[in-house]
Amino acid sequence: MLKSQLQSPELLLQLLQRLNKCPNQLKQVHSLLITQGHILITNQWINTLLYNTLIRTYLNLSSPFTSLVLFVDMLRHRAPPNSHTLPSVLKATAFLSQSQMGFSLNAQSVKRGLLNDPFVRTSFISLYSQIGDLRSARNVFDEIPQPCLVSYNAMLDAFGKSGDMGSAVSMFLKMPSRDVYSWTSVINGYGRNVCFKEAISFFIEMMKDDDVLYGRLRPNEATFVSILSSCANVDDGFALHHGKQIHGYIVRSEKEPSVFIGTALIALYGKMGCLDYAYKLFDEMPVRKICTWNAMICSLASNGKENQALDMFNTMKKLALMPNEVTFVGVLSACARKKLVDLGLELFNSMHREFTIIPTMEHYGCVVDLLGRAGLLKEAYEFVMSMPFRADSSVLGALLGACRVHGDVNLGNEVGRLLVEMEPDHCGRYVLLASIYAEAGVWNDAVEMRKAMGRAGIQKVRAFSVAD
Repeated sequence: MLKSQLQSPELLLQLLQRLNKCPNQLKQVHSLLITQGHILITNQWINTLLYNTLIRTYLNLSSPFTSLVLFVDMLRHRAPPNSHTLPSVLKATAFLSQSQMGFSLNAQSVKRGLLNDPFVRTSFISLYSQIGDLRSARNVFDEIPQPCLVSYNAMLDAFGKSGDMGSAVSMFLKMPSRDVYSWTSVINGYGRNVCFKEAISFFIEMMKDDDVLYGRLRPNEATFVSILSSCANVDDGFALHHGKQIHGYIVRSEKEPSVFIGTALIALYGKMGCLDYAYKLFDEMPVRKICTWNAMICSLASNGKENQALDMFNTMKKLALMPNEVTFVGVLSACARKKLVDLGLELFNSMHREFTIIPTMEHYGCVVDLLGRAGLLKEAYEFVMSMPFRADSSVLGALLGACRVHGDVNLGNEVGRLLVEMEPDHCGRYVLLASIYAEAGVWNDAVEMRKAMGRAGIQKVRAFSVAD
């Protein structure tokens, strides 16, 4: 049908532009372009336009590698890239974290005179931000004669991703104008760098801003998700109070929270122990994604409702919803807290066998915690030694904590020494190992561990109270 009706590249181009969400039809049209020779026509303008549309469409269909292959093919067939080509190609490059290709594209843009285009420059800032090259991002930004608001926002995001929040705030204050993305970039940067209270304070300043007060600017979904995440990571009444205020603002200003805002609220209330609020939100959400189920499962698992968390996981499977990595962190944590060793190991083994999910360090840590809580210290140690990669401090720390609970001085000594070698400046490792010796009555080793702390110049972090 397509072959008889579509013989001109113009008609195929129009069809391509309507296939952003139709991968099968896109591939059919792509095949026609190749077999009918339209993609090799001598009209360079049409050829470039066809490639641009294909690159952008495959990118929208989450096929960044195909977009990059098409770009290479575009150069091979001498179709000249333009300012509409590079932003999509740079986005695909950032998605795949191809730093070396980024530098090659920079050279291409200079050679073809495209680097003066503001959209191209902003796309390069975003690329360098994604791959963690702050210096290159700043160099591109500094070469812009009059940066636009989008360029400023891209640079704010780059500072946040690199951890340079001082420069981010300094630039924010000097910007000639700001929008919701400017505020959100700084809030998100603080959250990403574990400065959760600073993120909350900055959000409060945002809500006092004249643009917000007079309705010219409103927080968007990304703003709410970011700030609610920061609130969830501050374990005090201050954060819960502000989280509830933000929830109230959302209810007053939105018809109903989006899936991601609803999920962020569930995670907040779950971490704060307000399960009734979390349940109510979950039940009232008309649409739930996997992340929503994960938030509820993790909330239940961390609040002593392990059986309900596992029941919810089974409900997910009955609804043919595919669990992901975060789902298994939740259910494995539930098994650990309930000491359900057999079920936990079965779930861990099912990750790859049934769902083709490769376990990460966090999943291995959950299993070590599971075995350690159950007193199976030898099995936990053997599990650590059989891991396909070297255990990090969180995994070994879970095992060391189990050694202290169950009074296994010998294994605690071995694991503790590994941790001290891995983190020689972490006072908690020395203190925990000394406590294991002291509780077992091995006073000489306890004293020696305290002396080792002194020789290394490490001091125990002073405890404090709200009244301090």
